[in-house]
Amino acid sequence: MKNLFSLLIAISIVLTSCTKKETTQDENGSIPYLDYSKSADQSTGGITMIPITTPKGTFKVYTKRIGNNPKMRVLLLHGGPGGTHHEFECFDGFLPNEQIEYIYYDQLDSYYSDKPNDTSLWTTEHFVEEVEQVRKSLNLNKDNFYLLGQSWGGILAMEYALKHQNNLKGLIISNMMASAPAYGKYANEVLGPQMKPEIFKEIKDIEAKNDFANPRYTELLMNHYYTEHILRMPVAEWPSSINTFFKHLNPNIYVYMQGHSEFGMTGNATLKNWDVTAQLKNITVPTLVIGATYDTMDPKHMEWMSKEVQNGRFLLCKNGSHLSQYDDQKTYFTGLIHFIKDVNNDTFK
Repeated sequence: MKNLFSLLIAISIVLTSCTKKETTQDENGSIPYLDYSKSADQSTGGITMIPITTPKGTFKVYTKRIGNNPKMRVLLLHGGPGGTHHEFECFDGFLPNEQIEYIYYDQLDSYYSDKPNDTSLWTTEHFVEEVEQVRKSLNLNKDNFYLLGQSWGGILAMEYALKHQNNLKGLIISNMMASAPAYGKYANEVLGPQMKPEIFKEIKDIEAKNDFANPRYTELLMNHYYTEHILRMPVAEWPSSINTFFKHLNPNIYVYMQGHSEFGMTGNATLKNWDVTAQLKNITVPTLVIGATYDTMDPKHMEWMSKEVQNGRFLLCKNGSHLSQYDDQKTYFTGLIHFIKDVNNDTFK
């Protein structure tokens, strides 16, 4: 009888442990990385549509949080302008294992966000303010907030840091120079002449005629420029996330701010004369600058940027291009993760 009683007690304990709700905190009192049970965005899978106040009204932008980490939170600024968060989907394969929280974000007039289609909002000043409103809504602060911008997102990240770096823990400038004119000069004087002369001439002739809708222009770029300097893979092997990025890119804002040409910002593009090279020295927050050997952006210029800021580090993706998070992933993510953790551990030098 005593053995039977002991057995019943043991069974009761097992059943109780099986039905008891799993705790939402670990032994240190922190929320486990993938536990959304105590979060307002649980029902949406981490998605929050954040209201943005502008002179033209209030609009909502799309964000999606992956993971929980109160000390390492990375807001991702996509390229374009007018691109989408899809270019960062490969982060899913690297950052969760490191327990780094990251946040997808479609800027206003990008695919998953509202589209007022008002050119008065298509300025760096507006987008800096937009990022600041997103930061406040997500409770990002100087103790945990890392800002990563790629391409146009790099422009936005630099502009944000120059105005609000006191809110940042770390800054990552990925695949973007600090000067639009210098970018155009590099494209036309270095990268263009690397192409077959007849191919480069045909591209420039089409541009001179403003015949950008000509399918031949896209064909030439895709097969002779994009696969060399945007993403170094055969087009048929491009990841679905990048194909989706280009499929959903908003051409109106892209052309208005960047222009039609892939050889710099030309015509009436509003970013054509953008240049913050003289202001980089004012950035004091820990900064990682990521460049790539085959990038559309001059890697030597980006290395210079890392030395011009007061507390910088340079990461060269030797096998990468403009989307080096895809074509040189080992270098890109190893360097990115080390930077974030070095800053977090106060070992960044």
